[in-house]
Amino acid sequence: MNNNTIVLTGGGTAGHVSLNEAIIPELIKKKYDIHYIGSYNGIEKTIIGDKFPNIPYHPISNGKLRRYFSIKNFSDPFKVLYGTMQAITVLKKVKPSVVFSKGGFVSVPVVLAAKLSNIPVVIHESDLTPGLANKIASSFAEHIFTVFEETIKHLPANKASSIGAILRPDLFHGDEKIAEQLTGFDASKETIIVMGGSQGSAKINEVIKQNIEQLTKRFQVIHLCGKGNKDELLVGKPNYIAFEYVTNELPHLMKISNYVISRAGSNSIFEFLELKKPMLLIPLSVHASRGDQVLNAKYFEKKGFASILEEEDLTATTFMDSFNRLVDEKEEMIDRMFEVNASKTPEQFVDLLLTYQK
Repeated sequence: MNNNTIVLTGGGTAGHVSLNEAIIPELIKKKYDIHYIGSYNGIEKTIIGDKFPNIPYHPISNGKLRRYFSIKNFSDPFKVLYGTMQAITVLKKVKPSVVFSKGGFVSVPVVLAAKLSNIPVVIHESDLTPGLANKIASSFAEHIFTVFEETIKHLPANKASSIGAILRPDLFHGDEKIAEQLTGFDASKETIIVMGGSQGSAKINEVIKQNIEQLTKRFQVIHLCGKGNKDELLVGKPNYIAFEYVTNELPHLMKISNYVISRAGSNSIFEFLELKKPMLLIPLSVHASRGDQVLNAKYFEKKGFASILEEEDLTATTFMDSFNRLVDEKEEMIDRMFEVNASKTPEQFVDLLLTYQK
């Protein structure tokens, strides 16, 4: 094993890549040789390739893990098997001292390969209940770190610990002047940022469009609408600006935002909590996901950090009603947010992670 080499994996959504993205600079500072194993065309390839072009990216085959019947359930295990063989080849070549997995379908063959290669695996689970990929992979892991204390009961005994959210330091270095340059807005005016996840949300985009006149009368609106989803009819509208996708711009946009309308991915909502941004969460429904976002959102609502509007109940009217209630509850929500501090820096997490290397 090479004590200065680490393999990272995780993908399928930005949430399965963002932590890897955050810890890479810390690993570089510690002079680690970093390799990334991901899928051929997943979002992880774009994010890692664009931000860290010098990190070797090793694409492998992976099958989708489904909780429902599909004819592909018979062929996808062979894709996982092939991906495992590909991952073994990579691991034999680079000889890492540890493999870190953030989850997603592509992580399963990598974790299996590491176990077969006698390389320790560390996993991070962000959601209240583990995803299917992490649930399978946890049996082969040395340790599983969780964000929520409640998650531990769903994982193998004595192999999991809760460490809170791991937040990128750059999020706290937003600059109002840069935000004004990016948006053309006035940082002193109340601003809403709307986020539909890395792919955008057609339903959220639609209710924003339906209520745009009412919203922009009082607020400036920053709309992260997803790639290919920009509505040309709204381009140039006063107090409104749309971005298909942002990366380095996000800290600046968050700096001038007073309210957040968002899905309920764990990484994002803990960032909003730490930034003290009142949030209206519209989680992916159980019909479109395994229901993790609904659980995350309900947990935050129970703690008093967020308001929820279920996707099944989302209409132009219910959206405005829910948002107006959020505005009314803003001060109390921010007060509750200041009472908690449940996060770690990427640097602190890397130190924990590296205690498991071989």
